[in-house]
Amino acid sequence: MKGKRLPTSRRGRPVGIRVDGRPLTAFEGETVFAVLCLEGIFALRRPAAGHPVRGALCGMGACQECRVRIDGIPDRRACMTLVREGMEIETGGR
Repeated sequence: MKGKRLPTSRRGRPVGIRVDGRPLTAFEGETVFAVLCLEGIFALRRPAAGHPVRGALCGMGACQECRVRIDGIPDRRACMTLVREGMEIETGGR
């Protein structure tokens, strides 16, 4: 289930990003985590074989559970990273 979006007039400039290879539109000023939640993506990583997928807990950078790969760099915190044009995000929760 997707979250309710704010009217576009109250958001930053639209930017194109890719999440797990899928193109999406996000808005400047949003965190990667906010965009993922709005798209219904909550499983962000799989810590080890046989363990359940993990998702964000705190949303403020303390728990480190929202780590994703951004532009090829692993272990970036989705809740602390703002989206930008052309960003490539890979979740491990697939």
